[in-house]
Amino acid sequence: MPSYLSPGVYMEEVDKGTKPIEAVGTAVAAFIGYTEKASELKHGESVSLLGKPTLVTNWSQYVARFGGFVKGAYLPDSVYGYFANGGSICYVVSIKTLGASAPGTGKAAAAEIPASTDKKRAALSFKAKDSGTSGNNIEVEVKTVTPPAPAEGADAKAIAPNSFNVVVKVNGQTAETHTDLTLAKGDNNVQTVLDTKSKLITVEVAGKGDLMPADGAYALAGGAVDEKKVSLADYQGSSANRTGLGGLEALDDVTMVCVPDLMSAYEAKEIDMKGVQAVQQAIIDYCELVRYCFAIIDCPPGMSPSEIKEWRLTVNYDTTRAALYYPWIEIADMTGNNGRTRLIPPSGHVAGVYARTDATRGVHKAPANELMRATLGLEINITKGEHDLLNPIGINAVRSFPGRGIRIWGARTLSSDPSWRYINVRRLFNMIEESIENGTQWVVFEPNDPFLWGRVTRDVSSFLRNVWRTGALFGNNPEAAFYVKCDEETNPPEARDLGQLVVEIGIAPVKPAEFVIFRVSQWQPG
Repeated sequence: MPSYLSPGVYMEEVDKGTKPIEAVGTAVAAFIGYTEKASELKHGESVSLLGKPTLVTNWSQYVARFGGFVKGAYLPDSVYGYFANGGSICYVVSIKTLGASAPGTGKAAAAEIPASTDKKRAALSFKAKDSGTSGNNIEVEVKTVTPPAPAEGADAKAIAPNSFNVVVKVNGQTAETHTDLTLAKGDNNVQTVLDTKSKLITVEVAGKGDLMPADGAYALAGGAVDEKKVSLADYQGSSANRTGLGGLEALDDVTMVCVPDLMSAYEAKEIDMKGVQAVQQAIIDYCELVRYCFAIIDCPPGMSPSEIKEWRLTVNYDTTRAALYYPWIEIADMTGNNGRTRLIPPSGHVAGVYARTDATRGVHKAPANELMRATLGLEINITKGEHDLLNPIGINAVRSFPGRGIRIWGARTLSSDPSWRYINVRRLFNMIEESIENGTQWVVFEPNDPFLWGRVTRDVSSFLRNVWRTGALFGNNPEAAFYVKCDEETNPPEARDLGQLVVEIGIAPVKPAEFVIFRVSQWQPG
């Protein structure tokens, strides 16, 4: 209590108001796999992003940091499918680059430009800023600027050109244009301009810098990537170094994890089926550890329904925080094979459907019977009889329906516990638990008395009432949908002596109508 030593009017601020609990986000995915490159420019220098979780909010941002589509990698197609299906925020963890090496590794593509007056001597040397094979797609066009004709009556001798333009193309498309470059010192010096303004190339001036480059188009070549075999340790990473799965631990907003390029490693024979199981188990263990994350797992490629059933029983996963999807999906091949298609794991597209469903309906709606966008076909069309074998063991099918498109047709976790059978129930509890945890941090070290119990009960009940209003909880009224108990019964003296405040919460989640049954019979009127 404050001290009052002299007569007067005193104002005191007493904190008795409610402290609203805000629902946390549920649709932020993390993708771990292979990319074309993994770097970004900071203060004119290329900084490696290899192994580090990097925030990406749209496809253009992804391309700027990780490159485009590349053969041998499924992650770019998965991220593209994630955004196409409704995803808006994700983190990308590149553990291997296929087109560009990390800064300081690999070999950068380069091209030497001869002098205009002596083709045997080099005037300039262009080099890709990113090391690796991506630089082999760059072409540089050099064109000297023709000086203006001399004024009438002036010396008619030809004036030697002293500036030139550089156009940088990637895969035949103009990416950068730099004009009025010179070899002289100053703001227009070719080395100064390209080092600070170009995101693609650097330049070295040969000799004394007194030779103008010859006009022409010059393709960069010789870029190479350091070969690297990915292991379980690359996926697990390090929480201390903020790499791999360990790097995600510091990111509270990640709610989904996809590892599409685990299958790239399997197809390239870098790991065997036991290796696939080891990585998937590591992903599951991570989600169990952090509690509020959910793993979207891909099935191996080329398996028939009977083979995928046998594989599922062999790996024997049992977790409430993961779901398995089958079969692979067919998409347009955007790696350069125009007009062709390719098969990829479905996890990225599925994560996008999760995000879209959360945004339009809520996390309590099962992410099933939802259209999968940017998908052309399936590796195999599952029959109803085959689906009858897969659904009871937690394999969520992706099916094609005439006139209704390609849809996710399953909403089960990999848990043997019937209480946690459905994905939406698990993810709803994740949201509620994390929201309450974040919204009640103010309670720690408060006096553990009936006044505090009442405040906690009021705040949690208000939050759950709002959740009920969204249709996430079963019941015609809040009393039937949930209860919050925090009193002398849950907080006896021995618990209070240990510094514990115990709040008991009961929730009745809505569950999906997985089997819709119409009972039809003949009826005799009257």
